[in-house]
Amino acid sequence: MIKIDSITKTFASQTVLDSVNLEIEDGQKVLIIGQNGAGKSTLMKAILGELICDTGTITINGIDPTKDRKKALEFLSFVPQTPPPLKLRVDELCEYSIKSSGSNLSDIKAYLKDLELDYDKEAKKPFYKLSGGMKQKVLIAIALARKSNTIMFDEPTANLDPEARDRFLELLNAKFKDKTIIFISHRISEVKGIVTKVVEMDLGKIVNERRIENE
Repeated sequence: MIKIDSITKTFASQTVLDSVNLEIEDGQKVLIIGQNGAGKSTLMKAILGELICDTGTITINGIDPTKDRKKALEFLSFVPQTPPPLKLRVDELCEYSIKSSGSNLSDIKAYLKDLELDYDKEAKKPFYKLSGGMKQKVLIAIALARKSNTIMFDEPTANLDPEARDRFLELLNAKFKDKTIIFISHRISEVKGIVTKVVEMDLGKIVNERRIENE
Protein backbone atom coordinates (compact mmCIF):
# COMPACT_ATOMS: atom_id res chain seq x y z
CA MET A 1 0.00 0.00 0.00
CA ILE A 2 1.06 3.56 -0.71
CA LYS A 3 -0.13 6.02 1.91
CA ILE A 4 0.18 9.77 1.40
CA ASP A 5 -0.72 11.81 4.45
CA SER A 6 -1.15 15.60 4.27
CA ILE A 7 1.91 16.33 2.15
CA THR A 8 2.72 19.90 1.13
CA LYS A 9 5.53 21.14 -1.09
CA THR A 10 6.35 24.76 -1.89
CA PHE A 11 8.92 26.12 -4.33
CA ALA A 12 9.64 29.79 -3.62
CA SER A 13 6.15 31.32 -3.32
CA GLN A 14 4.35 28.60 -5.29
CA THR A 15 2.62 25.73 -3.52
CA VAL A 16 2.81 22.76 -5.90
CA LEU A 17 1.38 20.17 -3.49
CA ASP A 18 -1.27 21.42 -1.10
CA SER A 19 -2.27 19.08 1.76
CA VAL A 20 -2.50 15.99 -0.46
CA ASN A 21 -4.01 12.86 1.07
CA LEU A 22 -4.22 9.62 -0.90
CA GLU A 23 -4.22 5.88 -0.29
CA ILE A 24 -3.45 3.41 -3.08
CA GLU A 25 -4.38 -0.09 -2.10
CA ASP A 26 -2.59 -3.24 -3.20
CA GLY A 27 -3.80 -4.36 -6.61
CA GLN A 28 -5.50 -1.09 -7.52
CA LYS A 29 -5.09 0.40 -10.99
CA VAL A 30 -5.00 4.15 -10.42
CA LEU A 31 -4.95 7.02 -12.89
CA ILE A 32 -3.68 10.37 -11.61
CA ILE A 33 -5.02 12.93 -14.05
CA GLY A 34 -4.79 16.69 -14.45
CA GLN A 35 -3.57 19.49 -16.66
CA ASN A 36 0.03 20.74 -16.78
CA GLY A 37 0.87 22.34 -13.45
CA ALA A 38 -1.70 20.31 -11.54
CA GLY A 39 1.00 18.70 -9.37
CA LYS A 40 1.09 15.21 -10.91
CA SER A 41 4.82 15.13 -11.64
CA THR A 42 5.72 16.60 -8.23
CA LEU A 43 3.57 13.97 -6.52
CA MET A 44 5.31 11.28 -8.56
CA LYS A 45 8.74 12.56 -7.50
CA ALA A 46 7.62 12.61 -3.88
CA ILE A 47 6.47 8.98 -4.08
CA LEU A 48 9.82 8.04 -5.63
CA GLY A 49 11.68 9.83 -2.84
CA GLU A 50 13.27 12.27 -5.27
CA LEU A 51 12.17 15.26 -3.22
CA ILE A 52 11.37 15.90 0.41
CA CYS A 53 8.01 17.47 1.15
CA ASP A 54 7.70 20.39 3.56
CA THR A 55 5.02 18.66 5.63
CA GLY A 56 3.31 15.29 5.76
CA THR A 57 4.50 11.73 5.14
CA ILE A 58 4.61 9.12 2.41
CA THR A 59 5.06 5.40 2.99
CA ILE A 60 5.37 2.51 0.54
CA ASN A 61 4.49 -0.71 2.34
CA GLY A 62 5.36 1.12 5.54
CA ILE A 63 8.73 2.42 4.26
CA ASP A 64 9.42 6.15 3.98
CA PRO A 65 11.10 6.67 0.56
CA THR A 66 12.97 9.74 1.77
CA LYS A 67 14.52 7.89 4.73
CA ASP A 68 15.19 4.51 3.10
CA ARG A 69 14.82 5.05 -0.63
CA LYS A 70 16.62 1.86 -1.64
CA LYS A 71 14.29 -0.30 0.46
CA ALA A 72 11.16 1.58 -0.64
CA LEU A 73 12.05 1.26 -4.32
CA GLU A 74 12.27 -2.51 -3.99
CA PHE A 75 8.46 -2.36 -4.07
CA LEU A 76 8.21 0.10 -6.98
CA SER A 77 9.15 0.21 -10.67
CA PHE A 78 8.91 3.40 -12.69
CA VAL A 79 8.79 4.28 -16.39
CA PRO A 80 9.34 7.99 -17.13
CA GLN A 81 7.59 9.94 -19.87
CA THR A 82 10.89 11.13 -21.36
CA PRO A 83 13.51 8.36 -21.68
CA PRO A 84 16.94 9.48 -20.42
CA PRO A 85 19.72 9.96 -23.03
CA LEU A 86 21.67 6.91 -21.91
CA LYS A 87 24.80 6.00 -23.89
CA LEU A 88 24.69 2.40 -22.72
CA ARG A 89 23.85 -0.24 -25.31
CA VAL A 90 20.47 -1.90 -24.90
CA ASP A 91 22.08 -5.10 -23.62
CA GLU A 92 24.21 -3.14 -21.14
CA LEU A 93 21.14 -1.31 -19.83
CA CYS A 94 19.31 -4.59 -19.38
CA GLU A 95 22.35 -6.14 -17.65
CA TYR A 96 22.53 -3.20 -15.24
CA SER A 97 18.86 -3.60 -14.36
CA ILE A 98 19.24 -7.35 -13.90
CA LYS A 99 22.17 -6.93 -11.51
CA SER A 100 20.50 -4.20 -9.48
CA SER A 101 17.03 -5.72 -9.24
CA GLY A 102 17.41 -9.49 -9.49
CA SER A 103 15.30 -9.69 -12.65
CA ASN A 104 16.30 -11.88 -15.58
CA LEU A 105 16.95 -11.39 -19.27
CA SER A 106 14.44 -14.00 -20.41
CA ASP A 107 11.59 -11.98 -18.89
CA ILE A 108 12.82 -8.76 -20.51
CA LYS A 109 13.02 -10.51 -23.88
CA ALA A 110 9.55 -11.97 -23.44
CA TYR A 111 7.98 -8.60 -22.65
CA LEU A 112 9.78 -6.99 -25.58
CA LYS A 113 8.42 -9.75 -27.80
CA ASP A 114 4.92 -8.99 -26.49
CA LEU A 115 5.56 -5.36 -27.50
CA GLU A 116 6.92 -6.51 -30.89
CA LEU A 117 10.51 -5.44 -30.38
CA ASP A 118 13.28 -7.94 -31.22
CA TYR A 119 15.85 -7.84 -28.41
CA ASP A 120 18.52 -9.74 -30.35
CA LYS A 121 18.25 -7.30 -33.26
CA GLU A 122 18.51 -4.19 -31.10
CA ALA A 123 20.76 -5.38 -28.24
CA LYS A 124 24.02 -3.84 -29.47
CA LYS A 125 22.55 -0.45 -30.34
CA PRO A 126 23.11 2.56 -28.06
CA PHE A 127 19.91 3.23 -26.17
CA TYR A 128 19.91 6.94 -27.06
CA LYS A 129 19.90 6.13 -30.78
CA LEU A 130 16.65 4.17 -30.64
CA SER A 131 13.39 5.78 -31.69
CA GLY A 132 11.15 7.22 -28.98
CA GLY A 133 8.77 4.28 -29.20
CA MET A 134 11.57 1.71 -29.02
CA LYS A 135 13.07 3.42 -25.96
CA GLN A 136 9.68 3.35 -24.27
CA LYS A 137 9.28 -0.37 -25.00
CA VAL A 138 12.71 -1.18 -23.55
CA LEU A 139 11.99 0.78 -20.37
CA ILE A 140 8.56 -0.82 -20.02
CA ALA A 141 10.00 -4.33 -20.42
CA ILE A 142 12.74 -3.63 -17.86
CA ALA A 143 10.20 -2.26 -15.37
CA LEU A 144 7.84 -5.21 -15.80
CA ALA A 145 10.67 -7.72 -15.40
CA ARG A 146 11.61 -6.29 -11.99
CA LYS A 147 8.57 -8.02 -10.46
CA SER A 148 7.81 -5.06 -8.21
CA ASN A 149 4.50 -4.96 -6.36
CA THR A 150 3.79 -1.51 -7.81
CA ILE A 151 4.53 -0.13 -11.29
CA MET A 152 4.25 3.58 -12.04
CA PHE A 153 3.99 4.96 -15.59
CA ASP A 154 4.29 8.65 -16.45
CA GLU A 155 2.34 9.27 -19.70
CA PRO A 156 2.90 5.60 -20.63
CA THR A 157 1.67 5.76 -24.23
CA ALA A 158 3.11 9.15 -25.20
CA ASN A 159 5.79 7.63 -27.45
CA LEU A 160 3.82 4.61 -28.65
CA ASP A 161 1.85 4.34 -31.86
CA PRO A 162 -1.77 3.12 -31.59
CA GLU A 163 -0.88 -0.54 -32.22
CA ALA A 164 1.94 -0.50 -29.68
CA ARG A 165 -0.36 1.22 -27.18
CA ASP A 166 -2.95 -1.53 -27.59
CA ARG A 167 -0.31 -4.25 -27.14
CA PHE A 168 0.97 -2.52 -24.01
CA LEU A 169 -2.50 -2.38 -22.45
CA GLU A 170 -3.24 -5.97 -23.45
CA LEU A 171 0.01 -7.06 -21.77
CA LEU A 172 -0.93 -5.33 -18.53
CA ASN A 173 -4.41 -6.83 -18.60
CA ALA A 174 -3.14 -10.32 -19.35
CA LYS A 175 -0.17 -10.63 -17.00
CA PHE A 176 -0.33 -7.95 -14.32
CA LYS A 177 -3.84 -8.09 -12.87
CA ASP A 178 -2.47 -8.67 -9.36
CA LYS A 179 -0.07 -5.70 -9.42
CA THR A 180 -0.67 -2.17 -8.23
CA ILE A 181 -0.36 0.10 -11.26
CA ILE A 182 -0.25 3.89 -11.20
CA PHE A 183 -0.68 5.88 -14.40
CA ILE A 184 0.05 9.60 -14.64
CA SER A 185 -1.65 11.11 -17.67
CA HIS A 186 -3.67 13.92 -19.15
CA ARG A 187 -6.32 11.62 -20.61
CA ILE A 188 -8.32 8.70 -19.25
CA SER A 189 -8.79 7.35 -22.80
CA GLU A 190 -5.14 6.20 -22.85
CA VAL A 191 -5.72 3.59 -20.14
CA LYS A 192 -9.42 2.92 -20.59
CA GLY A 193 -10.42 -0.55 -19.50
CA ILE A 194 -7.64 -0.95 -16.96
CA VAL A 195 -7.96 1.73 -14.30
CA THR A 196 -10.21 1.12 -11.31
CA LYS A 197 -9.70 4.49 -9.65
CA VAL A 198 -9.27 8.01 -11.03
CA VAL A 199 -7.62 10.74 -8.96
CA GLU A 200 -7.99 14.23 -10.40
CA MET A 201 -5.53 16.97 -9.44
CA ASP A 202 -5.66 20.71 -9.96
CA LEU A 203 -3.34 23.42 -8.63
CA GLY A 204 -1.61 21.02 -6.27
CA LYS A 205 -4.78 19.60 -4.73
CA ILE A 206 -6.75 16.41 -5.20
CA VAL A 207 -10.11 17.75 -6.32
CA ASN A 208 -11.86 14.47 -7.10
CA GLU A 209 -11.53 10.72 -6.54
CA ARG A 210 -13.78 8.15 -8.12
CA ARG A 211 -13.84 4.41 -8.67
CA ILE A 212 -14.47 2.88 -12.08
CA GLU A 213 -16.09 -0.47 -12.75
CA ASN A 214 -14.59 -2.08 -15.86
CA GLU A 215 -16.77 -4.29 -17.97
